[in-house]
Amino acid sequence: MATQGQVITCKAAVAWEPNKPLVIEDVQVAPPQAGEVRIRILFTALCHTDAYTWSGKDPEGLFPCILGHEAAGIVESVGEGVTEVQPGDHVIPCYQAECRECKFCKSGKTNLCGKVRSATGVGVMLSDRKSRFSINGKPIYHFMGTSTFSQYTVVHDVSVAKIDPKAPLEKVCLLGCGVPTGLGAVWNTAKVESGSIVAIFGLGTVGLAVAEGAKTAGASRIIGIDIDSKKFDTAKKFGVTEFVNPKDHEKPIQQVIVDLTDGGVDYSFECIGNVSVMRAALECCHKGWGTSVIVGVAASGQEISTRPFQLVTGRVWKGTAFGGFKSRSQVPWLVEKYLKKEIKVDEYITHNLTLGEINEAFHLMHEGGCLRCVLKVHE
Repeated sequence: MATQGQVITCKAAVAWEPNKPLVIEDVQVAPPQAGEVRIRILFTALCHTDAYTWSGKDPEGLFPCILGHEAAGIVESVGEGVTEVQPGDHVIPCYQAECRECKFCKSGKTNLCGKVRSATGVGVMLSDRKSRFSINGKPIYHFMGTSTFSQYTVVHDVSVAKIDPKAPLEKVCLLGCGVPTGLGAVWNTAKVESGSIVAIFGLGTVGLAVAEGAKTAGASRIIGIDIDSKKFDTAKKFGVTEFVNPKDHEKPIQQVIVDLTDGGVDYSFECIGNVSVMRAALECCHKGWGTSVIVGVAASGQEISTRPFQLVTGRVWKGTAFGGFKSRSQVPWLVEKYLKKEIKVDEYITHNLTLGEINEAFHLMHEGGCLRCVLKVHE
């Protein structure tokens, strides 16, 4: 492409300060340096993690920044030493990197990767600890190593999953965060077996993906728990077999679930990020073997609590990030599963807007009727 090696000026939605509307600005995007990839983002979705950082509650949140981490696009150019992708490749940027060389990647025990985290956590690139985004010379921070609310972004090569060019980018952009997180919580983290009884707290995109994963795994009962009863009809389509609204009960929700399930569920999943719900999710698990997986991200500084006896008597409490999927290796596999119609993706998309309508998209996300809103990034 004619733009290789050049600074590109393009449109991006900039968060100048917490809780203030994002502003569409002309942003300068520097060429990729060694080990970096510049991507033309075509479609990006909104996730609650973007809203959490934008709200100012995220201790790692830096302003001004370009948010966004669930997207798909085409490689525009690559920096020195990049061999796994080349210009023209269709890709999904992944906030969960996979270098295949660090202690984490080599352990065989986790999908976490340590290579670029020290840079992505502070909004810069690893090679020179600087940003590739600027406006009239003023640096704009990166976010989660992805920054997809921009027509072009620069990411580390270890954070790029190359996918089948046949896949529709306006759909598979969702495979950058929420859907894999829910599916993987079931398949990789909990390893739910056929016949299991499952409880899911929170029926947003991630909770519905947990339901779909549990249905695929052969769960016999999938109990959806949410304070919004309007979500049940949608949830049924993803595999939820029964619905409980805590507001309809006097008793604590964990007791309600224990009573419904002859002693508790085999697996529970907290998909909200609320520490009191995390406790309920653990305590509704069956004595002796019940496992509860924390999927939702709680606000900074919050702590979880329960009585140790809950664990002494055989319950297991664990967490998951990106559903335990190794990003570069397994996101392409998820794309193939989608192309074979083995997993849902389209069904999570309730709204389609443009980058210029991003503030309206955030507003929709908080209203509850929206699962995923996909933004077209180029007019």
